[in-house]
Amino acid sequence: MHKGKVYIVGAGPGNPKLITVYGRECIEKADVIIYDRLISRELLAYAKEGTEFVYCGKEPKKHGNIQQQIHEWLVQYALQGKTVVRLKGGDPFMFGRGGEEAEHLRKHGIPYEIVPGVTAGVAAPAYAGIPVTHRNYAGGVTFIAGHQSGERDRIHWSALSDATDTLVFYMGMANIAYICEQLQRHGKDGHTPVAVIEWATTNKQRTVVGTLQTIVDIVNEKQLSSPAIIVVGDVVRLHDQLKWVEETW
Repeated sequence: MHKGKVYIVGAGPGNPKLITVYGRECIEKADVIIYDRLISRELLAYAKEGTEFVYCGKEPKKHGNIQQQIHEWLVQYALQGKTVVRLKGGDPFMFGRGGEEAEHLRKHGIPYEIVPGVTAGVAAPAYAGIPVTHRNYAGGVTFIAGHQSGERDRIHWSALSDATDTLVFYMGMANIAYICEQLQRHGKDGHTPVAVIEWATTNKQRTVVGTLQTIVDIVNEKQLSSPAIIVVGDVVRLHDQLKWVEETW
């Protein structure tokens, strides 16, 4: 029996123009596209006539058993001999569970490719005029999944506070108060600059800037919500000087 092939494709951070050339080519040849909640629907217009679309969006805190269902769909369609695109926001291997999907495909003998995408942890700060590294401000950057809290918290806060100059939190809006509290409790200065970038790279982008002591109140006042990226570190000071996209939209 002829097996199809699965392409696990990073769609980029929201702006449809930021998908890679190869990512677009994969969409154009797909028989089936299994796509996430946060990808731009404009990308689906590149698909050929007759392509089957399968929505598998996960609402925050409402993931349920959808990931297992995605695994089953990937194998099911590939065993039908179809070319399958698993279209994921950002980069498939950056907090995107692409590794789990690749493991499942390998287990079932399904051929696949990983197509990297522009990740929000770099793109969001860039669109806010914040370089995550800078010779005068930051020699390194750490990316963290910010939805961990309480008993599920696996972050080593004491090490993280001094690990690198820039910290970038994904999926952290529900826990932003906890994040700021833990960083300060483990040695981070309360005056450390913080930026929150909502709907980055899209025409809905908003950026607010404060400190570990003030950012929670600012976010609540401005009513920012997910999806958003949280950036902690002195590089945030460059926002006012280098911001560009929100001045042109």
